[in-house]
Amino acid sequence: MASNILGTPLQSCCSDPVTGFYRDGFCHTGPGDHGLHTVCAVMTEEFLAFTRSRGNDLSTAIPEVAFPGLNPGDRWCVCVTRWVEALDAGVAPPVCLEATHVGALEFVSLEDFQANAAP
Repeated sequence: MASNILGTPLQSCCSDPVTGFYRDGFCHTGPGDHGLHTVCAVMTEEFLAFTRSRGNDLSTAIPEVAFPGLNPGDRWCVCVTRWVEALDAGVAPPVCLEATHVGALEFVSLEDFQANAAP
């Protein structure tokens, strides 16, 4: 069982819509996950616009791959490097600490995640 950034068992990020690189609701990572989808984030209008401006439109549905498109308030496993870019730009979405994979700590300090924790 994977751990979260707090050192406890990794919790589910979201099952509606189903998130995660493996589409199991968890921010697990492993071989093939080159984007490192390890951060469980609560979508905001600002972050959705930011990631769209970087070429990754998370708002538009893609029915052929069963992706419903995301709205503010949805929880989603995002790439840790994209979250860092958003942090540097001042638009990082809130993070669900219990559902963020421990591997994200290779890129972001626990203190930065805690400062951006979801309520």
